[in-house]
Amino acid sequence: MYATTLTRDPFATYRQIDAVGRTTTDGPGLVQLLYKELVAALRAAAWASDNRQYATKSDRVTRATAILFALEAGLDFERGGAVSETLARLYAGARRTIVDASVGQNGSIFRTTADTLDEIAQAWRTASAA
Repeated sequence: MYATTLTRDPFATYRQIDAVGRTTTDGPGLVQLLYKELVAALRAAAWASDNRQYATKSDRVTRATAILFALEAGLDFERGGAVSETLARLYAGARRTIVDASVGQNGSIFRTTADTLDEIAQAWRTASAA
């Protein structure tokens, strides 16, 4: 499959191989990867918004909201209790903020959201290292 794709679009092949390699991570490693990608998508959306790169902004907003849905879907409400409920509300709020910001041209909202989620990502990294 990769060889036939390679002859058509080498960039697509790289992304496909990269995605396969990244998705073999599980548990806390996957959550950390999702947060890393989420923050990167939001920072790119901020840049694109500030620089009137609407297609890029749209793509990054779509990616960020999909990652937030994935993070929420991975919550274990039985074992996570109040923490899972809090994270679900946070993810839903972040999605609303991102979608609302996508209509405008102010990248600061994306940056602020990225900073907040990056703090949570740091907490995941700290907890995973313990």
